Amino acid sequence: MNAIDVVELTRSLVDIESTSGNEGQVARWFAGWLRERGFAVDEQPVEDDRLNLHVTIGDAAPDVVLSTHLDCVPPFFPSRIDNNRLYGRGSCDAKGIAAAQVGALEQLREAGEARVGALFVVGEERGSHGARAANRTPPGSRFLINGEPTDSQLALATKGAYRVKLRASGRAAHSAYPEQGESAIDKLLDALMALRAIPLPSHPVLGPTTCTIALIEGGVAPNVVPPHASAEATFRIVGPKEEVRAAIEPLSRWVELEDVVVVPAVELTTVPGFDTTVCSFTTDIPFLEAWGQPLLFGPGSILVAHTSEEHVEIDELRAAPAHYAGIAKHLLTQ
Repeated sequence: MNAIDVVELTRSLVDIESTSGNEGQVARWFAGWLRERGFAVDEQPVEDDRLNLHVTIGDAAPDVVLSTHLDCVPPFFPSRIDNNRLYGRGSCDAKGIAAAQVGALEQLREAGEARVGALFVVGEERGSHGARAANRTPPGSRFLINGEPTDSQLALATKGAYRVKLRASGRAAHSAYPEQGESAIDKLLDALMALRAIPLPSHPVLGPTTCTIALIEGGVAPNVVPPHASAEATFRIVGPKEEVRAAIEPLSRWVELEDVVVVPAVELTTVPGFDTTVCSFTTDIPFLEAWGQPLLFGPGSILVAHTSEEHVEIDELRAAPAHYAGIAKHLLTQ
């Protein structure tokens, strides 16, 4: 059987549109491709036609599992190669990683190693639905090597995410007589100005908690005192979300606070021989805790993921299977 060409496989995956919620086609194609290569593939339904893929070598339950996601953010754009870079939606986040992990499985299989497997999930970009489903049926693995673009460095830790909705209520009135109403937007602005001045927790490894005010809406018409307004703030947390919630509780003077999303920060395992980094983004790792002790590694830069210039350096992509195989080999000796 011919060796796996990770660039060709990445392009095949990239060219199948699979924004979150629409992963059925790419998962079915990938399952067929893997079976043709002689891998065992267990298809795990998630919802509608969306499915996770659990890949193994032979019948042995894996000790080490390589994992990443098959969904992408919109908008879709197909693959192309330019200046030794592979462009396309998902090229680095995370279809190139999926291809590299399959390349690692092939290398390990050729070396006679069957104690490794892979897990390819859906929905990472929108709620980690695939990871949550997979966590209900773990194979008993001891280690999980999750794949996200880390510039081919092992992550020491990842920040978490805590998204909060700030909702202000007022009373409508004609804008010519603002004293007859109560502006929800004024209340929201007061809360947001206070939020920007609140000291937030810090961590010796992960650094400071950061806050992005990402969404604002409010009002009904230009000539009406606004009766409602809201905003969503996303905190990249470095410890328990309760620390941030306590810090922002004084904002309830102006607004109602509602928790929307909580993803905890995670400290990770590393192995010798790799540079290390700290990641501010979140992953599926907190929702795959039953799959083993977590590591995080992948080719490509998070700084180009989710952009119109998403790409991965071809040399880095081609080197990634050996890196994944090397990490797995070290873990198997533990």
